[in-house]
Amino acid sequence: MDALTPGLEFEQPIWELESQLRKAEKESNGSPASDDEVRRLRREHTEMIRKVYGNLTSWETVRVARHKDRPHTVDYLSLVFDEFVELHGDKHFGDDRALLTGFAKLDQYRVMVIGHEKGRTYKERSACFFGCAHPEGYRKAMSKMRLAAKYNLPVICLIDTPGAYPGIGAEERGQALVIAQNMYEMSRLETPIICVVIGEGGSGGALGIGVGDRVAMLQFSYYSVISPEGCAGILWKSHEFAEQAAEALKFTSSNLLELGVVDDVIEEPLGGGHRDHHQMANRLKMYLMKTLRELVQKPKDQLVDERYNKFRKIGRILETSPEADALAAS
Repeated sequence: MDALTPGLEFEQPIWELESQLRKAEKESNGSPASDDEVRRLRREHTEMIRKVYGNLTSWETVRVARHKDRPHTVDYLSLVFDEFVELHGDKHFGDDRALLTGFAKLDQYRVMVIGHEKGRTYKERSACFFGCAHPEGYRKAMSKMRLAAKYNLPVICLIDTPGAYPGIGAEERGQALVIAQNMYEMSRLETPIICVVIGEGGSGGALGIGVGDRVAMLQFSYYSVISPEGCAGILWKSHEFAEQAAEALKFTSSNLLELGVVDDVIEEPLGGGHRDHHQMANRLKMYLMKTLRELVQKPKDQLVDERYNKFRKIGRILETSPEADALAAS
């Protein structure tokens, strides 16, 4: 890839226009002709971004969700929330850096924030296990959620993980059981819960903090039972078929909104959240504020009942009579 195109392959036309725009702005001498050229290139640049990002395939959406410059939980903690105080440890084994938990303030609301963190540098990513949490991370998250319920604080979960950590140690410490316990406990927690997929929403790693009164996704995130590479490895016996797997899984925000798996899709800035962290954070904050105002008004028993019924309704089945089955078989 050209040195001037640090983004993704399908962004190549965008970066070429951006290079031309920078050159035209640098060489502009203030004449009407040069100003017109700059304006023309700006229009073309904007239209190209709109065209490329308006026609992303499922696999390209995955690439955007994994973009190296995409905002992480730590970015939103500084841009969306105030007075964040991190809480560490699960009181059983240790402190998992793949899941950040702590008190924070969202305008007039005191909240508990729980979110996956991937890290930026290799050192940070190694410490965070690339966003793949261990059992102690999910135990930490659950203990902080119980604390939030005790003090009537809403819980906000930011999901960004390719999946729970798949290592032997994690399995020995009960990875699957802890995730199942989290889902059960979240389903009956007597405080408002808002879950937002901000990047990758992979498998049980996402579900471990993904049961809420409202489940939303950013426009270019994905939420799936398995990664496209994992699906391709199982069904096609090769990761080379990840693109086909991504298309078959139907895990983009538009797919899942139509299927009723998520409640809302938060629109990203033109060209994705990685192009404008502040604007993306403002849109996320507006959604959280609007949803919190709605949820905090509801009685606790109503919250729990509606949350339970919401997840019971996910999925579609087709029921037929025994007579119809017999007729079809004949």
